[in-house]
Amino acid sequence: MGQHTINAISAALFAIVANILVGRIDFPTDIVSDDVTVDFIVVGSGASGSPVAGRLSEIPEWDVLVLEAGGKPPPESRIPGFSINFIPHNNRYSYNYRTTPQKYSQLNYKNHTNQFPRGKVIGGSSAINFMMYNRGNRYDFDRWAELGNPGWDYQTVLKYFKKSENYRGHLTSENEAYHGIGGPLNVESKRWGTPVMKAYLEAGRELGYPTIDPNAASQIGFNTPDTTTKNGERGSAAEAFIKPNLHRQNLRIQADSQVTKVKRAYVRKEVILSAGAIDSPKLLMLSGIGPKQHLESVGIRTLVDLPGVGQNFQDHPSIYGISWTVPKGMASSYQRLLSPWSKLQYITNRRGPLSAPMGVEGNAWAQLGDGQDPTFPDVQFLIVSLSLAIDYGLVLSPAVGFKREVYEDYFQPDQGREGFNIGPMLTVPKSRGSITLRSSDPADPPLIDPNFLSHPDDVELFVKGIKFALAIGNTTAMRNGIGATFNDRPVTGCKHLLYGSDDYWRCFTHRMVSTTCHPTSTCMMAPDSDPNGVVSSRLLVRGVTGLRVIDASIMPLITSALVVILHQGHTSAARPHEAPAVHCRVCSFPSLFGPPFDIVFAILTETAMVGDRDVLLGMHFREGVDGSAFMESNALRPSPTSSGLNYDPAAKICRATLADPLTLPAMPKLPLVLLGAPPQLRRCLRTLGLLREACISKA
Repeated sequence: MGQHTINAISAALFAIVANILVGRIDFPTDIVSDDVTVDFIVVGSGASGSPVAGRLSEIPEWDVLVLEAGGKPPPESRIPGFSINFIPHNNRYSYNYRTTPQKYSQLNYKNHTNQFPRGKVIGGSSAINFMMYNRGNRYDFDRWAELGNPGWDYQTVLKYFKKSENYRGHLTSENEAYHGIGGPLNVESKRWGTPVMKAYLEAGRELGYPTIDPNAASQIGFNTPDTTTKNGERGSAAEAFIKPNLHRQNLRIQADSQVTKVKRAYVRKEVILSAGAIDSPKLLMLSGIGPKQHLESVGIRTLVDLPGVGQNFQDHPSIYGISWTVPKGMASSYQRLLSPWSKLQYITNRRGPLSAPMGVEGNAWAQLGDGQDPTFPDVQFLIVSLSLAIDYGLVLSPAVGFKREVYEDYFQPDQGREGFNIGPMLTVPKSRGSITLRSSDPADPPLIDPNFLSHPDDVELFVKGIKFALAIGNTTAMRNGIGATFNDRPVTGCKHLLYGSDDYWRCFTHRMVSTTCHPTSTCMMAPDSDPNGVVSSRLLVRGVTGLRVIDASIMPLITSALVVILHQGHTSAARPHEAPAVHCRVCSFPSLFGPPFDIVFAILTETAMVGDRDVLLGMHFREGVDGSAFMESNALRPSPTSSGLNYDPAAKICRATLADPLTLPAMPKLPLVLLGAPPQLRRCLRTLGLLREACISKA
């Protein structure tokens, strides 16, 4: 039986069970005529394209069309425990890309290459990934700003993360300032874990590391991940940002629409590439935008010579194979995942093994190199409670990509046994790769060359990371708590070296390092002074009118985490096309607030800051304000957190700062300027009795 047949049987099994558990996924799509003209075309419905499209469609006058190469997501994508199903090669919901043969890494992988899955489905890779929600370190974003990209510092980016988020995880006084509530993207704590999960948190404490929320103040420590799930079901970017807004007449998504090059013939305002760090540079180059010499070598006429397109490729290299076995019941297994108990748990309350990404127990972050900032980690550790040999080498090992002889020599003695892997992953690698075209044929996959370990410093940091992983596994919590036994067999290709020496671990690194599939930086954001820059800080492509790139490819430097959604991008796309903010001076209220004073209203079609809140409608009292009230429909009640009139599109709530708790009938009807404001804001104001007319002139 061939590997393709085994993968097909496995996928069919998961699909049958998923149909029983959750049924079909309904995602309305459109078929748009070839000659249609819209204001914006967004290419890709993944972690960036979906929020971009949802944000732009808030303006009723703008027609937004999303083009997605893949089709509707399958039922199994909704079940977090079935995310393991999307790893094998030749998956119909992935592009099934592969890396080029590597010179310095992947030496124990078939042909020194490995698969590089990218989502080809509505929701993109967010519909097939492992759903861990990690934003990155504040230093990541501050570095972007220091490189000459204004508006991308941590404090600015944080407000967009909070605005997008509906956090349902564990809130404390230490992390609540870093999370948002009421946004479209649901984030919750992982709902289930094996004994490995609790043991490694205890191991962290044994080593002196705290249990942390990595999206809050500090990222040094151990954690169980928050996930982009809602009540135990996957919440892809498309489910969060596009699907709830498809009732808008100006937002459409067309599936099974493979874009082959960029044209502006049918776009009134902009084309926005959100195809990801592999396909966005590919589309630019197919369109004649990229390094002239390379384009000419594959027979493409150069329209704009941009040397940086496809260059500066960065990814998180990681090691698989630092593994332990544990007694039955301590780690993940297919038997437990698919057991009647597991299915019953999921059907009745969306709990149990199916409610969490299979094997994903948590992360640890440490600074092991020579970094000057002690709060900035340079190595992340992925704790996965899934033995590569648990399935007797049928699916997992071929999916990861190891040579058969490596599996038989290194992993096979433990086949069928439960276990876990601690994988060091470099958060800020120094090696750089590239994306180039194989040919001028859009159907040809691009050449993906991560060039892992080409910088020697990456190898040395991995050696330190391996030693730290071994220290975790050697703690009392792991050895005695769950009976962990380390796989100390010498790895294939390194048996000639003294086991455990630095030279051995360097060899191990070159043999076992591969991708974590977090590609970035191939359309780098940079100031005009940087010759390798591709887009400006507002994500406009150099030398081209009406074209932006908004996805992970614009990152100048990769972030030290797994997941980043570029919320700043949709602000950049919307801002130049929106009506300017209109400030109106309105009446004074001596009867309500004692001494007369002025109130200034600013209805903004973009955003404003009121205190530290990001709002669509700002209400500023010049003097006399000494209290707070919370308005919802026809009721008022105290709210100490309110600092301005704020519309929350998810909760449909208006908040106002008032001098006294007032009843709604006492509220005056105020003239408001609503140029470009979304209809939800209008409805909210009407409910509160505050809307009298659509527009007045400037005061």
